[in-house]
Amino acid sequence: MAHREHRYAVRLDWTGNLGTGTSSYRAYSRDHTLSAGTKPAIPATSDAAFRGDPARWNPEEMLVGALSSCHQLWYLHLCSAAGIVVTGYSDDADGMMEEETDGGGQFTAVVLRPRVTLAPGSDAGKALALHHEAAEKCFIARSVNFPVRHEPAVEVEGEAAGDER
Repeated sequence: MAHREHRYAVRLDWTGNLGTGTSSYRAYSRDHTLSAGTKPAIPATSDAAFRGDPARWNPEEMLVGALSSCHQLWYLHLCSAAGIVVTGYSDDADGMMEEETDGGGQFTAVVLRPRVTLAPGSDAGKALALHHEAAEKCFIARSVNFPVRHEPAVEVEGEAAGDER
């Protein structure tokens, strides 16, 4: 089977010129917008630790969000194909980045914590196992050089919460 290529074009516009450009480290804002076609723009900035606006998305949050979103999309697809009916899905994802003394750094790990609710009569064991397959297929997780761990929980509607598997 032939490989297919997919391109993703995103435009970044810096909106942080406060009048004197980058004349000094404190003279400019880190604010920018990301856009793609006719989609709503994403207001972005740097992490607040690096003089960013905490009300805007930063690249680190977007990376963790991309990993969470990619896993969820694969998982829902795999459940659908397996005849497992998911009625609820949430994830409290968490990423760890280490900053080095020279200002550089890298992510060292991301943990995804998907909480899945299934329709009554669903196979919770199979649903739990599909997280492993979703993790293996996620395009974003396969592209990063740090571990992406998963701590999933599955609950079937109508069963006691203690029946998570």
